[in-house]
Amino acid sequence: MKELYKGKVKTVLQTENPDEVLIRFEDKVTCGNGKHETHIPGKGEINCEISAILFEKLHRMGIKNHYLNRPEPNIMCCERVEIIPLEVVVRNVATGSIVRETTIQEGTRFCPELIEFYLKDDSNNDPLLTPDRMNLMGYDVVDIRLFKGMAYEINVMLKEIFNSIDIDLIDFKLEFGYTSRGEIILADEISPDGCRLWRKGTTESMDKDLYRKNTGNIMEAYQQILAQLK
Repeated sequence: MKELYKGKVKTVLQTENPDEVLIRFEDKVTCGNGKHETHIPGKGEINCEISAILFEKLHRMGIKNHYLNRPEPNIMCCERVEIIPLEVVVRNVATGSIVRETTIQEGTRFCPELIEFYLKDDSNNDPLLTPDRMNLMGYDVVDIRLFKGMAYEINVMLKEIFNSIDIDLIDFKLEFGYTSRGEIILADEISPDGCRLWRKGTTESMDKDLYRKNTGNIMEAYQQILAQLK
């Protein structure tokens, strides 16, 4: 099978069907835009299953996404899309980079949620984009409103899903892509690698911060989340 793209923790492969791809989740965890990397047996499978479950739940709630099925434990079959080179970050509570880079206090709750755009470019550390910059890059006001509207809907639904398993959704990253029909749909993955998840009513991490900060076992946390989502 032809390899279309190899990322930090996922590999995209072309299938015989030109409109479908396979996304293989690797047994790796990284941070610092890939500067630090660790091999963790079984991690690809668990992230793949969590993503599949969340994509299925979102689909049933009316969110169109690229997920089709999971032919192998660590592989998703997905509709092929042209990924839009933007990372859409939704913040419900202030933590991480927004605290380091601004005067916003840790734990500040955003009502409504804060939706930010970053250029998808690891080599330049995914810089924050302003609306004016996005406009100059070819995204107009309608595009920005569309991305924000989709991010808002997904946030409402994901908060509901995680709240049902006693997890607070602190922030998360989304990516979108164009289908062959020109439709914009949710793509990439949704897993604890790209979300900040805290035990309900606490600041106890259940996500990749356990690896970033060396404060716990991410596999134990991810397995707990998976067991509750099933």
